[in-house]
Amino acid sequence: MDVKELLEGVKAGTVSVEQAESQLKKQPFEELGFAKLDLHRKVRSGFAEVVFCAGKKDEYLVQIFEKLYQAEGEVMGTRATPEQYERVRTVCPEAVYDPVSRIIRIDRADKESIGSIAVCTAGTSDIPVAEEAAQTAEYFGSHVERFYDVGISGLHRLLSKLDQIQRANCVIAIAGMEGALASVIGGLVDKPVIAVPTSIGYGASMNGLSALLTMINSCANGISVVNIDNGYGAGYIATQINRLAERR
Repeated sequence: MDVKELLEGVKAGTVSVEQAESQLKKQPFEELGFAKLDLHRKVRSGFAEVVFCAGKKDEYLVQIFEKLYQAEGEVMGTRATPEQYERVRTVCPEAVYDPVSRIIRIDRADKESIGSIAVCTAGTSDIPVAEEAAQTAEYFGSHVERFYDVGISGLHRLLSKLDQIQRANCVIAIAGMEGALASVIGGLVDKPVIAVPTSIGYGASMNGLSALLTMINSCANGISVVNIDNGYGAGYIATQINRLAERR
């Protein structure tokens, strides 16, 4: 239960003052020995802690998921393997796994989505990173519209969706190869563009470094750039922008 729900419960009489006091007295993190779960992160930043699954021991991952789910009523993990998902299901049978984005999620049933974020990819090979971005934004309560395979080698594909893309509060542009998609979109919309370089391409793409350098050096205004393949970071920032736009 988050602080707002707790206070609403006290106001409605469903939570006693003593129960609320007990909840608020809990330390802002839970000590697991191998991890310190930041249970107050949502209070500070508006976003609960998300689990980066890659490299974690199975027993650590299972305990972290179980504790976060108990505390938040929802939980998300990124860069997970199918084997990790099967382990998580032993304690969180409600969890679902998407093999494209490699995300494990348990969502609240009453979750609402607000605003609009456009997620665009240059090619279909960029979709795994795009889905990490899109599903991150959806998990955090944003409405997402997907525009895949609209790269500049066939500019008419992008232009056919331009009206819809321009209506979004924020655009995520995901591309490998030379990474030019972000510059093109940046020159066509009046909203912030978050560029995500991907490690897709031939040898001289240097596992995404070429796309990263193109995006950083873009002459289009209003573009910010996250790290190579960092769909999660893009989805997070896009949600912050989307929330501000809707609040306004």
